Amino acid sequence: MILKHYSLVIKILIALILSYTCDKNITYSTTYLPNHETITSSLIKELKLDGDLNFHNIHHSSKDFGNRFSFLPLAVLYPKSVSDISTLVNYIFQMGPTSELTVAPRGHGHSLEGQAQAHQGVVINMESLAKSQEMKFHFTTNTNTPFVDVSGGELWINILRESLKFGFAPKSWTDYLHLTVGGTLSNAGISGQAFRHGPQINNVHQLQVVTGTGEVVTCTEELKSDLFHGVLGGLGQFGIITRAHISLEPAPEMVKWIKVLYLDFATFTKDQEMLISSNSSFDYVEGFVLINRTGLLNNWRSSLKNKDPAGARRFVSEGKTIFCLEIAKYFKQEDAHTIDQKVKSLLSKLNYNEFTLSISEVTYLEFLDRVHVSELKLQEKGLWDVPHPWLNLLVPKSKIHEFANEVFGKILMDTSNGPILIYPVHKSRWNTKTSMVTPNENVFYLVAFLSSAMPSSTGKDGLENILSQNKKILDVCETANLETKQYLPHYNTHEEWRKHFGSQWEVFARRKFMYDPLAILTPGQRIFQKATNFL
Repeated sequence: MILKHYSLVIKILIALILSYTCDKNITYSTTYLPNHETITSSLIKELKLDGDLNFHNIHHSSKDFGNRFSFLPLAVLYPKSVSDISTLVNYIFQMGPTSELTVAPRGHGHSLEGQAQAHQGVVINMESLAKSQEMKFHFTTNTNTPFVDVSGGELWINILRESLKFGFAPKSWTDYLHLTVGGTLSNAGISGQAFRHGPQINNVHQLQVVTGTGEVVTCTEELKSDLFHGVLGGLGQFGIITRAHISLEPAPEMVKWIKVLYLDFATFTKDQEMLISSNSSFDYVEGFVLINRTGLLNNWRSSLKNKDPAGARRFVSEGKTIFCLEIAKYFKQEDAHTIDQKVKSLLSKLNYNEFTLSISEVTYLEFLDRVHVSELKLQEKGLWDVPHPWLNLLVPKSKIHEFANEVFGKILMDTSNGPILIYPVHKSRWNTKTSMVTPNENVFYLVAFLSSAMPSSTGKDGLENILSQNKKILDVCETANLETKQYLPHYNTHEEWRKHFGSQWEVFARRKFMYDPLAILTPGQRIFQKATNFL
């Protein structure tokens, strides 16, 4: 009895330490638990694996793109087979609720708040699995829908490059392609194509999943659909995605990449909403906010003054905030002679400042992988591996103007610490059966504050200032009842998670109890405590 209560006290202390760490937003490297040597010996002795369970090269897996949290795992599994993952998870499950071990699949490590980390648990390197699994293309199927069968640890950029060799490509993307399939499908996968094809979780036909008991399950819309829908957008809580069937379509070859500027937010959003409501519009619709970017605007004017010198002189922002519409039209080389007229016709329906029109022509691969070019430049300057306190919100259409007035008119008036994306999507293109949570309106906006905290900065570019701004934005959403939802959500308390999921919470919790009853999987999300009663 004494030992039982002592174990409970230890668990409570660990939970309090993790809670304190999250609240203070500091990087925290853990020390080994008292029984780690016993656990290590047991794992080495009893697990029969094709891959490698490494207890030494573990520090890399305690970090992520957010670069704010660091939780040291006990070990890192480099699997060579799905059986490796199943064996590990089942072994930990069989240890029962008294074991502290948890498991976190880690793709390319692009999480923001330590979601792919496992404090004194085992991190699974999913890219290692991809190296031993073949990418299989299927162009003749019973449903006449071509697809690619890929590893959950495969990078989207690799899928794009390989599928383009056959003249095909996936339908929906994220803006950054150096992410794994399992990683984006566990969230949603949203970009400028989502208004037409829905997010990436809408374009999956089949999944292979390792549940929290170690069972390997194949699931589809019809076969074990509860698990299928739960895993998609499920934040890694119900299973580890080891393979996926991703739908394909004939790929374009070239892209007309267009940017135009607006001084008026209402006109900007009206045009965006018109574009996503049309079936014969552009193929990609996004937008971003420019706050006090005088230098950028001067460069823009300089590049366009030869087209319209008078217009360039007249274009002076009436405030410090301007809005840029970014759109694209895809085409094949054989249609090059007609594409300019199509673009001109589509542009004639918009109300942007005419002289600000900028059009470039690039390959489809260059367009989709454009963010990676910026990444390489930032890496050269040592500015990629800095803290990224990102905040991604889904804002209902009916609230977007109030949101803009409060945030761009009162909070972010002087500067921004990185790109601010803003564009609408339509829920009619979304599968509402998945775990993904969206606002209760058919049209809503993704507003992404993609901030970077500059090294050694304590001013406007400093981490604490950015976090303070993020809190102000969230507070406004709460007090003004803007009914927003977080995308790539992060919360510190069980109550906040329940509120996030709202009416979907009971289904979410039921699925957790069914597919991961000991809460072994993805502890870094901090939704459930291991071996606790979360219903």
